[in-house]
Amino acid sequence: MSDPPRILPVIQPGAGNGSPPLFDKVAIVGLGLIGGSIALAVRQIWPSALVIGVDRKDVLEKAMVLHAIDVAAEDPVVMAEADLVILAAPVEQNINMLAELDQHVTTPAVVTDVGSTKRTTVEAARPLPSRFTFVGGHPLGGAPRGGIEHARPDLFEKRPWLFTPDGEGASSTLERLCGFASALGAEPHIMAPAEHDRLLALVSHLPQLTASALMHVVGSGAGERGLALTGRGLFDSTRLASSPADIWRDICRSNADAIGDALDLLIDELRVLRQDLDSTTEVDRVFESAGEWRARLAKLRPPRRDP
Repeated sequence: MSDPPRILPVIQPGAGNGSPPLFDKVAIVGLGLIGGSIALAVRQIWPSALVIGVDRKDVLEKAMVLHAIDVAAEDPVVMAEADLVILAAPVEQNINMLAELDQHVTTPAVVTDVGSTKRTTVEAARPLPSRFTFVGGHPLGGAPRGGIEHARPDLFEKRPWLFTPDGEGASSTLERLCGFASALGAEPHIMAPAEHDRLLALVSHLPQLTASALMHVVGSGAGERGLALTGRGLFDSTRLASSPADIWRDICRSNADAIGDALDLLIDELRVLRQDLDSTTEVDRVFESAGEWRARLAKLRPPRRDP
């Protein structure tokens, strides 16, 4: 006989603007930086909504101290009557939860996720019972450090929140989710799962792997003595190298083909530069192109100052 679910005390909702919630009972599975920030934002914007957190006991205790959730439990059975389920764990854990969702949620519910890849998750959601409506999601809010302790309700302010509907059957649900993201300050965008994975391989996954590989090579080659002599450039360009590997293992596995294509493009450019160090023709080409694209990026997405 299995142990009874471990449910932690209920926290009373705080004050808010009193607007009616888009979803009355929001269950969030995984209370890291993204899941925790969603929880904080929902409680701030819709204090009458019930926010249910599912995670490990130590994470739940931190979330309770932050008043991020109303109900906390390690067992997903606590989500039984949720009308919105947000899967905010690493990609493969989200996929595993999709396979178990029918056992835990007994009422009709909208289901979404926040994973950095979409094709494998969308495919895993297709066998869900008809009472569930799944739309893949990916908020592009982030911070230098992860974990519930760094969550903040304004994390998604003026940041893209991508949705990847699978077919035409979820239009009303998609509209509600776009409204949900907008209420959290985000800018909803809609695209196909495959296009999401191709683009994210270039604009997110490749920069992460490049920064991590760069820091590995520089650190291993220069050692602490060499690193002590570096300027701000290395520190700024390797900020992403602090990211934990556990999340990125899932991303690499679930988007290996698109990430591989992106890596090949970078490797080809590095090979060209390697072969042209004496004449510098290719060096000029790459630097000029990089400068132009960096200026466009700065206009499109001005740098945000995180606390």
